[in-house]
Amino acid sequence: MNQSQQMQQLITEIQSKGVRLASSEQEHVSRRGGAGPSDHQAMVIDGTPVMVPVHTQSANYSPFTLSQEKDGSTKLIGEGIPITDVTFAKDPKFYSLKTSDGTPYSHIATLHSTDVLATTVLQNCIRYGGINKTCKFCSIEQSLAAGRTIAYKRPAQLAEVAKAAVELDGVKHMVMTTGTPSTPDRGAKVLCDSVRAVKQAVDLPVQVQCEPPTDHSWFKKLKDAGADALGMHIEVVTPSLRKFMMPSKSQITIDEYMDAFRAAVPIFGWGQVSTYILAGLGDSTEDILSLCDELIDIGVYPFVVPFVPIRGTPLEDHKAPSAEFMRSIIEPLGAKTSAANMLAENVKAGCAKCGACSSLKKYEESHSQVLN
Repeated sequence: MNQSQQMQQLITEIQSKGVRLASSEQEHVSRRGGAGPSDHQAMVIDGTPVMVPVHTQSANYSPFTLSQEKDGSTKLIGEGIPITDVTFAKDPKFYSLKTSDGTPYSHIATLHSTDVLATTVLQNCIRYGGINKTCKFCSIEQSLAAGRTIAYKRPAQLAEVAKAAVELDGVKHMVMTTGTPSTPDRGAKVLCDSVRAVKQAVDLPVQVQCEPPTDHSWFKKLKDAGADALGMHIEVVTPSLRKFMMPSKSQITIDEYMDAFRAAVPIFGWGQVSTYILAGLGDSTEDILSLCDELIDIGVYPFVVPFVPIRGTPLEDHKAPSAEFMRSIIEPLGAKTSAANMLAENVKAGCAKCGACSSLKKYEESHSQVLN
């Protein structure tokens, strides 16, 4: 096994099992609750940013720990054996600032990985509000309840924070997601207003994320507003499991997603539309890879990530997927995306470009080297 293969396997292992922190001093730009990757911490391993679960139940029992060395460095330890050096994202300078109305910049947007700015424009969702509605894995309102964010980030606020994040911390691209409002655009309108404001303030590639709007003309409106990439997240693949895991969101069928993808790809371009798929909730390897084949065929990047059980959600005690299960998906998927020339590094902005929540990018790199 060469060094690249060892690194693929290591990243897959720690994203499945997490890393057990010895103290709060080992926390670096981590976050609990909220939309998107949560209960993670960004670690840089062999030059690769990796989002690693550190605040989950399973991380408490992980064989991986961190060791502070006398020279000030940090090592990743696996079952008592030093494996590799680890560094961390620096505390962003823009976190120390506030808007004119006194809102901390960190309540408006946060640093993900090492150079990605992320925000949830609407921190409320019509899917939230009872066990029969909410997506069982989602914690979108946790950070709001804890007072770490605000319910609605105004376009001017987002523009101000994005400009500061670029100038002070060298942020390279931005992710704008949103809770789903009770309107047919399903968040597209508020994203149009938000991305337009950011683009007027700073030259920063932006991915917008929402559920498929009922009117597909919103895709062109988003593109015209300045969005560089689009994410519409399927998350769970098989219909029966979707109904159980996402009682309300599952009413938008896979077929409706596929129709939306076919409408969006010609506008945003091949590989610039992506979807999140959470592996480890019950979908089989075969079901996930089969849908990924369909997505790739129409130009959609299938970003498959290991499910992370987040505290405070109905699935907080759900087991994270094993590294072996993740490899059974990620390794062949990396070959498929590489063969289709649909690579994370070619996405203009967003989760797939960052790639830190999955080892897929590492598998793509090795397959691309073989193809070239």
